[in-house]
Amino acid sequence: MRIVRDDLTHPDVVALIELHLRSAFENSPPGSVFALDLSGLRDPAVTLWSAWDGEALLGMGGLKQLDAGHGEVKSMRTAPAHLRRGVAATMLDHLIAEGRRRGYSRLSLETGSNAPFAPARAMYERAGFTSCGPFADYRDEAFSRYYTLTL
Repeated sequence: MRIVRDDLTHPDVVALIELHLRSAFENSPPGSVFALDLSGLRDPAVTLWSAWDGEALLGMGGLKQLDAGHGEVKSMRTAPAHLRRGVAATMLDHLIAEGRRRGYSRLSLETGSNAPFAPARAMYERAGFTSCGPFADYRDEAFSRYYTLTL
């Protein structure tokens, strides 16, 4: 698996971002989707990486700098043809290592609380993320679950 910093121009990456957004809206109540669209991912505070096997896109994951010591995991998604092959866990390891390289003291994330988000919550917990309250600009709402990892 090759992980590269993405420039958000490859059609497969754009399609995976669109799938990620559609899925978020299909599986979340109105007002509870915080996934970034293409313009949000192009914000200078956000870096997206994509994972590849040759020409096949395996998945993606991003980091948003919240401040000098705090990053947020964003846009974690495995391409449907590559689910359950360790793509997301490998990408998460990459994001954690990048957070450490950047000197962050912690990484945080927001995800959903219903069944479609259960595999993601389990993966984050296996990686050492623990439940926390809302951070950054999030508001406390019944649907969202918040996690943090001290680096």
